[in-house]
Amino acid sequence: MTQRPVISLTDCADPNALARQSARIAALFGSTPSILPLTGPDPEGVAALTLLDLLRATDLVGGPTQPTVVLVNIAPRDGHWPNGVPFCYFRHGGHLVISTLNPRVLAPLRTWFGLEEVQVTDVREVVEAAAEQWAELAPEQVEEIVRTQFRSLWYVPLLARWLVDGRPVPAQPQPVPVADHEAEPVRVAVVDNFGNCKLDRPAAAVLGRTGPDGLRLRRRHDGGAVQVRGFDRLPDVPRGEPGITTGSSGVGFAELVVRGGSAAELFGLREGDLLPQLTALASHQLT
Repeated sequence: MTQRPVISLTDCADPNALARQSARIAALFGSTPSILPLTGPDPEGVAALTLLDLLRATDLVGGPTQPTVVLVNIAPRDGHWPNGVPFCYFRHGGHLVISTLNPRVLAPLRTWFGLEEVQVTDVREVVEAAAEQWAELAPEQVEEIVRTQFRSLWYVPLLARWLVDGRPVPAQPQPVPVADHEAEPVRVAVVDNFGNCKLDRPAAAVLGRTGPDGLRLRRRHDGGAVQVRGFDRLPDVPRGEPGITTGSSGVGFAELVVRGGSAAELFGLREGDLLPQLTALASHQLT
């Protein structure tokens, strides 16, 4: 059995769910997975940037890398699908990614990595094909996997195992959605443990929107407006001042920082917040 490291990003993140997923993935792959719980206010945004970062983290190594498996589960029950949004898969640089078919998570991969197509699976079709051809699953077991609401536990690890083993998993190709980044507002994608706000766009694109004077943001504690300028790197920002820099995430994505402090704390920001709205609000405060 081929062993591969497994990294899982999931919004099924209570301790019970994480324990069950860890046990099942470990049993199937022979190693304990790394599981990132997505429990904040905007799990889609965190998943999108983190998936970019995970795949980017395998570059700049000076030689071949070991293939990994990345699982992404952001699956709201919105009533559009019979039992939740489908799961799809694709490969990038030898790494296997299985994800819910979530446009907001997948669209950045087209923009920054050139991913044009994913393979969409149907749970019943895949599990029934497995039971007929290679898996020891009784009809009642197939039905249990197909009908479960916890598909990221019962289905996704099996799908990953079967794909790694080269099984003929049935799937249908579907284009990755195109994102209109020029028309979309800039968001806070991730707030790190230092309070730096990782944005969802390259620094050049963000600074191009702000103009030469930067942007105005409102302080959380007193509502006063602060001018935030652009800098090349965090060490270039004057100590104690805010700035927009080229951060460590994405492909040169921007970060809103406070040198020696917390941008999230200063401006009252959290994951999913929109920068253009905050800028307009702060500008209104100054007039």
